[in-house]
Amino acid sequence: MKSVSPSDAVVGLWLPCRTLIQREIVRFLRQRSRIIGALGTPLIFWLMVGGGLGRSFSLGASGGVTEGAASMTYMQYTFPGALAAILLFTSIFAMISIIDDRREGFMQGVLVAPVPRLAIVLGKVMGASILAIGQAAVFLLLAPTAGVPLSIESFLLTAAAMIPVAIAVTALGFWLAWIMDSTQGFHGIMNLLLMPMLVLSGAFFPPSGSAAVLRWITLVNPMTYSVALLRHAVFPGGSEAVGHVIDLWAALGVTVAFALLMIGISIFVAIRDSARAAQ
Repeated sequence: MKSVSPSDAVVGLWLPCRTLIQREIVRFLRQRSRIIGALGTPLIFWLMVGGGLGRSFSLGASGGVTEGAASMTYMQYTFPGALAAILLFTSIFAMISIIDDRREGFMQGVLVAPVPRLAIVLGKVMGASILAIGQAAVFLLLAPTAGVPLSIESFLLTAAAMIPVAIAVTALGFWLAWIMDSTQGFHGIMNLLLMPMLVLSGAFFPPSGSAAVLRWITLVNPMTYSVALLRHAVFPGGSEAVGHVIDLWAALGVTVAFALLMIGISIFVAIRDSARAAQ
């Protein structure tokens, strides 16, 4: 029997992975409604909430924030949260395609092909992550309109911080979509699980000013650390400027660990279900 060389293994993994990435991007660009919905929903939500609560919300009165953060406007404070929302919504909506692919027969065709399950997971996750980061980067260019200073340094830092956040939420979406049978069920889980994860992440209000129970939930919520990582990147001036109790390295470490955990679970369920189908 001919042995498989390491280079053949890499090509066997990368080729289907690249094909799935290209397919995700092409499908997205051909569906203008997805572009408008994924970018427009968080933008409108941010403008409405920021415009409505901006004059009645004072960070200085919420407690637990530094003097540097207390001088921020509400639009400035919630800007990293809006970035997190764009990454979350774009990634999760992109993963609905797994359910559609299964219903239309495309996924069955991929599963019977001699394609590593790792390539399927990485292709879908990387494709959706690229889309999410691209849309969030477009939104990031609007930072000066909200009074958020934007430099080349902060743009590159924020773009780099988006990578683990996008991979984490996309892999989470892959896992949920893989075990779901209908888009209705997926939307239900999204409203039940993902919306509270975003709201209780410090994206729209400081956790230090909320009830004790909510502060504990916020502390164990991985999105809290993702939002904190984006906040550190958008305001690269240390904890004083960020006004957040979570350290930069703690935020980065938890977000990377969350991403690796979600990818591991996604690979596990893909291999497990394929083995069950082969029996």
